[in-house]
Amino acid sequence: MALDIGGVTSLYRTGEFDPADAPRSSAPDLLDGPDLGAALRQIREFHGVSLQDLADATRIRQTYLSALEAMRLEELPSRPFAVGYVRAYARHLNLDSEAAVERFRQEFPEHDEGLRAPVGVRRERDPRLGLILAGGVLIVAAFVLWNIAQRAMTNQAPPLSVASTPASPQVEQAAPEGPLSVGAPLPPPVESTTPNLYETPGLPTGADGTGEAADAAVEAQAGQPVAPTMALGTAFRAQGQIHGAAQSAAATILIQARRNATLVVRGSDGSVYFSNVLQAGESYRAPPLKGVMIDADPTAFDVFVSGGYRGPLAGPSSSLSALAN
Repeated sequence: MALDIGGVTSLYRTGEFDPADAPRSSAPDLLDGPDLGAALRQIREFHGVSLQDLADATRIRQTYLSALEAMRLEELPSRPFAVGYVRAYARHLNLDSEAAVERFRQEFPEHDEGLRAPVGVRRERDPRLGLILAGGVLIVAAFVLWNIAQRAMTNQAPPLSVASTPASPQVEQAAPEGPLSVGAPLPPPVESTTPNLYETPGLPTGADGTGEAADAAVEAQAGQPVAPTMALGTAFRAQGQIHGAAQSAAATILIQARRNATLVVRGSDGSVYFSNVLQAGESYRAPPLKGVMIDADPTAFDVFVSGGYRGPLAGPSSSLSALAN
């Protein structure tokens, strides 16, 4: 039975060709030939299928199919692509594609190699990269040369010479003849570590630099009475805020601060009516109650009764009734 090559080709192109319909007696198989490529080529030629027809059916380039049949694997993109080409080649000829791949792997064992670049692709380096590297090298070289030149100039600079001033000629004085007279001894030097006298802020000072309130405090500590700051009977003049009871005919006692000091007002039972630091010029109007005690520094407060100056506090603790008499 003769095989009509033209008819087989037309049936293959239309998809109606089945290699099983070909005569089995002389049909080659995948084990024929010295290698897999030769076996595939014999089977294709036996069935009258051209490379162009196979390329159209498998969507594989004809040059790749030709290289696969000749086992020129270096012309294929890479091994995974070659395995895929073998499988597609055998499948479209109705062969056992896995058997074809197995023979391919046996004849060409897999080696550890990366994917090769596709055929026809050329690697080109960016020309700007070379210019950038060259510019960086020039900048670094210029910086190094500049530092070397600066160091060389510094080492070669002559040291600064210090002009020496001529020493003034010493005039030799002739030693006096006869006995020498010794003058009176000099006073001892002033002790430089002696601190200045402390001045309390806000305390008025006298002509000699000491505060009148400080002198009054010293006299009070020594048991001496505190000197009044103004003439007795001088009318009260408010110099700041007035604390305490409201102004009335019964509340006639006012205590005015000479300087900043604490004033404590207690009742007969010891309860505190008022406790605060009065600023200089501020006053406190005492309530008209019996047994009220005033605790304060006598050197810091003046007493006014019925609008007239009565004098300083008698002591650190004074009764309100004693201040009114």
